[in-house]
Amino acid sequence: GEGIFIAVFDSGFEGVNLSAPFADLFSENRINQTKNFVTNESNVYISDDHGTEVLSVMAAHTSDSYLGGAYKANYFLYLTEDVSSEYRIEEYNWTFAAEQADSAGIDVINSSLGYTEFDDPSMDYQTTDLNGNTAIVTQAARKAIDRGMLVVVSAGNEGSSSWKFITPPSDAEGVLAVGSVTSSGTLSGFSSKGPTSDNRVKPDVVALGSGVSVIKASGSTGTTSGTSVASPLVASLAAGILQAYPYLTVTEIYDA
Repeated sequence: GEGIFIAVFDSGFEGVNLSAPFADLFSENRINQTKNFVTNESNVYISDDHGTEVLSVMAAHTSDSYLGGAYKANYFLYLTEDVSSEYRIEEYNWTFAAEQADSAGIDVINSSLGYTEFDDPSMDYQTTDLNGNTAIVTQAARKAIDRGMLVVVSAGNEGSSSWKFITPPSDAEGVLAVGSVTSSGTLSGFSSKGPTSDNRVKPDVVALGSGVSVIKASGSTGTTSGTSVASPLVASLAAGILQAYPYLTVTEIYDA
């Protein structure tokens, strides 16, 4: 991932600025930008450790014990998710982050977030809205792709719920929606399913999402399950492909 610009959209990156497994990012000046779109400030090392774990899958590095999938890439950390509530403003925060990423010359966006139900039920999406055109965040993801960024997202953890299906923005055409499998290669029970409401195949790919090794906010190693940690594995792979084949377009990488 050396020389590749990766933006991570998440709910908080607690401990990243303090933990030894992330120290190389700071000593080598590879945290290029931070922005908290919830509070309109630069501090993203607050609120939640979900982004910490997601980032660790790509960026953490501890000699002989932990190696992220793109541990030499440059990172842009954007806090878009308000963990205290769930409203559509978070989809607009995602949109603002995508605009910022475009301005920064980002190559790959990883977003382990999804939107279906809100604290105000009138905002809720229906499964019929999974058509690649309806959800605000889905429209934003498509525009990000149009501007040359590869968008990698978690497909959602609704496989065992009444919703069952993928969550926006993973219904967007051209977005790499990542489902989860176990270490034996079988589908994780929680992994959201397809197809989209207009009958396109989703998720696009799967990766290990059950019992994934991560770095916690404390700096210790642990495990987490969810499509949230499967997504950064695929984003890491994409970063490696971009590094090896810099002339490929977003569409060519998606097809590959």
